[in-house]
Amino acid sequence: MSIYFWFQLILLVVVLFFGAKKGSIYLGLIGGVGLIIFVFGPKPWLGITPGTPPVDVILTIIAVVAAGATLQASGGLDCLLQVAERILRNHPRFVTYLAPLCSFTLTILCGTGHTVYTLLPIVYDVAIKRGVRPERPMAATSIAAQMGIICSPVSVACVTAVSYLSEYQVANGTTIGLVQLLALTIPSGLVGLLLMATWSNWRGKDLDKDPDFQALIADPESRKYVYGETATLLGKKLPKKQWTALWIFLGAIAIVAILGAFSGLRPLVKGKPLSLTLTIQMFMLAGAAVIVMATNTPPKAIGSSSVFRAGMVAVVSVFGVAWMSDSVFTFHLDELKSALVEEVKIYPWLYAFVIWIVSKFLNSQGAAVAVIVPVALQIGTPPGIVAGLISACYGYYILPTYPSDLASIEFDRSGTTKIGKYVINHSFIIPGLIGVWTATGVGYVLALMYGWI
Repeated sequence: MSIYFWFQLILLVVVLFFGAKKGSIYLGLIGGVGLIIFVFGPKPWLGITPGTPPVDVILTIIAVVAAGATLQASGGLDCLLQVAERILRNHPRFVTYLAPLCSFTLTILCGTGHTVYTLLPIVYDVAIKRGVRPERPMAATSIAAQMGIICSPVSVACVTAVSYLSEYQVANGTTIGLVQLLALTIPSGLVGLLLMATWSNWRGKDLDKDPDFQALIADPESRKYVYGETATLLGKKLPKKQWTALWIFLGAIAIVAILGAFSGLRPLVKGKPLSLTLTIQMFMLAGAAVIVMATNTPPKAIGSSSVFRAGMVAVVSVFGVAWMSDSVFTFHLDELKSALVEEVKIYPWLYAFVIWIVSKFLNSQGAAVAVIVPVALQIGTPPGIVAGLISACYGYYILPTYPSDLASIEFDRSGTTKIGKYVINHSFIIPGLIGVWTATGVGYVLALMYGWI
């Protein structure tokens, strides 16, 4: 690799570092600054040719976000949460298993882990009233919510991965579409979740044997604060239109899944079935439109929903970060191929480690996939390996800075879910390592079984 590549790579990392430091939408905005430096800077150190923005990925994300935001604005999301709460309160003994499973499922259905915020106070209430150390289900629930992202047919990370992988053939001569990828990520994610929950079920001291907790509740006011009032959606009869919205949304997802599994059902365009990317865009937009018509949801409410705001942040982040990164790596593609093709064949786990670290750096699975997956494929990493190890794209639990982790700490009034003295020894690190790397290992095994590798 030339010295110019290393110089540009270091500069790229510096730009991403400053973007990640401020976080949120700034990560994408600073991509524009980086592009100006890389393109307009003096040659040979800079002056690269700009790459192509990931337009198809961005448009797909917008369509998916629009559908999820419409579901939230119509109240359909409350129906899902009510079902989840009923499950948890009917089986409080198994809250450490059921709470992560509920958050994992909500993420798969809605395409975003931000649904966990509404679930967390319910999980805490069920745990504390049952005498279960809240840290056990709370930390696992936060991790599971993010593990579900790569398992969701309407998530930014999954849609982005499919858009790149569908252009390549795996070892058995097939291509990886949406259904094929989900057939790997969902079962591997569930195995990772099960092992994580099993470990979590025994972590820490029981509340009746924890001196810190007992000292906390010794004060009547503190005890009242810790146990608090019951937060619940049960007993509330949700309007029929909210359930209608939910079924329309789920129906749109089902149609996309069926069309993804059976390409012959899609119309032919220039002799080939309509691309899955365009299919997803069409049915997500249409599903959102039908929800608005069937439930009379005010369109203005869609744009003001938290799902829409978070989704648009993801769009800008992917736009700026992916465009800037693609420009640098594409410019040096021939160098990368000659230097790394044999390495990735010998050490396939290197790709998993890189995407894991990058996801922490960017605090986004979607952005990590958009940056690393196309580069990995272009330099010759077998697409079966790229897909098999895709669960490693979640690594931002390494430090407890992600909103869902911070929310778990805030909602746990018992103080058991916490950041340790040395920061890295927080409540989420071990559940995250167990869940993600188990899912990654199982995914690799499944890819072998499917004939992808």
